[in-house]
Amino acid sequence: MKRIGFLSFGHWSPQRGSQTQTAADALLQSIDLAVAAEELGADGAYFRVHHFARQLASPFPLLAAVGARTSRIEIGTGVIDMRYENPLYFAEDAGAADIIAGGRLQLGISRGSPEQVIEGWRYFDQEPREGEDDADMARRKTEQLLDVLRGDGFAQPNPRPMFPNPPGLLRVEPHSEGLRDRIWWGAASTPTVEWTARMGMNLMSSTLVFDESGEPFHVQQRKQIDAYRAAWEAAGHEREPRVSVSRSIFALVSDLDRAYFGRDTNSQDSFGMIEPTKRAAFGRSYAGEPDALVEQLRADEAIAAADTLLLTVPNQLGVDYNAHVIESVLRYVAPELGWRGGPQPAPQPVS
Repeated sequence: MKRIGFLSFGHWSPQRGSQTQTAADALLQSIDLAVAAEELGADGAYFRVHHFARQLASPFPLLAAVGARTSRIEIGTGVIDMRYENPLYFAEDAGAADIIAGGRLQLGISRGSPEQVIEGWRYFDQEPREGEDDADMARRKTEQLLDVLRGDGFAQPNPRPMFPNPPGLLRVEPHSEGLRDRIWWGAASTPTVEWTARMGMNLMSSTLVFDESGEPFHVQQRKQIDAYRAAWEAAGHEREPRVSVSRSIFALVSDLDRAYFGRDTNSQDSFGMIEPTKRAAFGRSYAGEPDALVEQLRADEAIAAADTLLLTVPNQLGVDYNAHVIESVLRYVAPELGWRGGPQPAPQPVS
């Protein structure tokens, strides 16, 4: 059995054919898609965070709204760029959203990727300390966040407070018990997955990894997952870790599916420079008739090694079509691969 959710970038643009013309469209449809995904039996609703872009940016209002409209589905991010964050405000916002959701947040964080503007985190009044680069800054902020989320007091109380305090040092409130174990790090290299394990975070791996061997994308990703699990065991953590991978998967079960994604049936991995000194492997998309799709996915070693699969969805095609994309995987693909068992939801018409 495998948890299956969706990952939306929340794109919006005032272009012909887009179902998300405005930021309001993208936000409100994100909530509606999470509700639809829960009704279909999916396990997670995850959202990408990009600053200075016509995409989802400030995650916690959205996560709180989804939490208030749903009751079962996991709600997460993939990923929040820690270079932009104040760890204490992050802990407050995350604690509040997690309480609203009843403890269902699964927060993916990371150093982030190349952004829309040069060193955009500086506009958010974030600066590396002397001797740090932006990656060091992100990890330092993450370590502070993890400490704060443990819920231990650290702040000296005012001897004449406006409101009564509990005894001892004070912590950030509201504190949501267990959220510390539901923090994920988005990693793309073997050294980073090993650091993630040592820090006691779950592993989130996307459709990109740094090219470390020239092997197919899914093989390199699976090797990183193996390295993560080995480092987790060596660190002696008591709980079981979780691992997610992201994929673009489209079961072609209607003429509309074939019109949109029929050209992706022969998709292949690609390799290229994501940073001046870093070559990356980019994973292929999967599209095909259900029988063919099952055989293709059966050979993906990284999906097999993960406990959670996030389906990247084309959010600008609207809620109804994206719900159909999710349902098609749950109904026609997941049971054949042993990811789901029992009766599947009845198919819904797609206009």
